[in-house]
Amino acid sequence: MEPETQSVSGGGGDVPTPPPPCQPQQQQQQQKPSRYESQKRRDWNAFLQYLANHKPPLTLARCGGVHVVEFLNYLDQFGKTKVHTHGCNYFGHPRPPGPCECPTKQAWGSLDALIGRLRAAYDENGGGRPESNPFGARAVKAHLREVRESQAKARGVAYEKKKRKQRLPFTVGEGSSRGAEDNITSTAPVTVATKVKPETASASASSSTGRDPDPGSWSAS
Repeated sequence: MEPETQSVSGGGGDVPTPPPPCQPQQQQQQQKPSRYESQKRRDWNAFLQYLANHKPPLTLARCGGVHVVEFLNYLDQFGKTKVHTHGCNYFGHPRPPGPCECPTKQAWGSLDALIGRLRAAYDENGGGRPESNPFGARAVKAHLREVRESQAKARGVAYEKKKRKQRLPFTVGEGSSRGAEDNITSTAPVTVATKVKPETASASASSSTGRDPDPGSWSAS
């Protein structure tokens, strides 16, 4: 059976109207996920792989806040942020002049953004009720708070948000100064890299953002 075609009357008879051309480029642009969605999917798949490689293996239903904290500690081996110990001469120095033997870990900003993506991915993948989300457990929040405070002292960086002054109504440019405070976890996703750069470059590049500079990609092993 031949497909139906519309016709247009003209001087030489009815001329069939061809069907509208398809637009594959527009369809590909609509289907292509954003950078945030792509990063969130990679983080989620890596966490599931971590659970599968766990000894003993863990299922998502049995995963709790303690296991999420273990996952964050596991990621420290891929970190690029130098965290000085109490015995280091550069403890509390935001820009140390030379190298030291202190370990490198994941920056607090990277971990905080990662937990935000995994928490959203858990809800999107049918994780259940919001109160059962392991990424929002008290143990995870306490761990992130401890990492923030310890890295702030070790690196000489203040992560605390500034107190907002009382604003008058009808103030021009009211939201111009809020971006620096609220943008710590809402910027482009930061991934965890396996390559380590020189200590001096890492400390200076991440001192103002609290995140690992030049992020790459990571996967659980």
